[in-house]
Amino acid sequence: MDVLINLFVGLHIVGIAALLGGFLTQMKTMGQGAARFTPAMLHGALTMLVTGVILVGLNQADDQSVNNIKIGVKLAVLIVILGLVYVKRDEEKADKGLFGLVGLLTLANIFIAVLWT
Repeated sequence: MDVLINLFVGLHIVGIAALLGGFLTQMKTMGQGAARFTPAMLHGALTMLVTGVILVGLNQADDQSVNNIKIGVKLAVLIVILGLVYVKRDEEKADKGLFGLVGLLTLANIFIAVLWT
């Protein structure tokens, strides 16, 4: 079971990397007002959602403790990110504020995962 859990943790990190990488590569264009939500950002957020749900299920099946409040907060933040990226994905240019909010929420989700014990 540990190998399976570690596999999905790795896939979860790949999703985070796609979402955050899509944001970081466009920070310069964000300043110019030309940033846009890329398909990689959408797929990264979806990967995070699917692998996160699977990880919670696998950890509960393995009788490991799961902090449901932490998972709920992370899920709520991810749903906001996913909603913004999904709705604005076809627009030529993303609003600076919304694009920055997605980056900020992504970083917040990372820090919640790492620092909330």
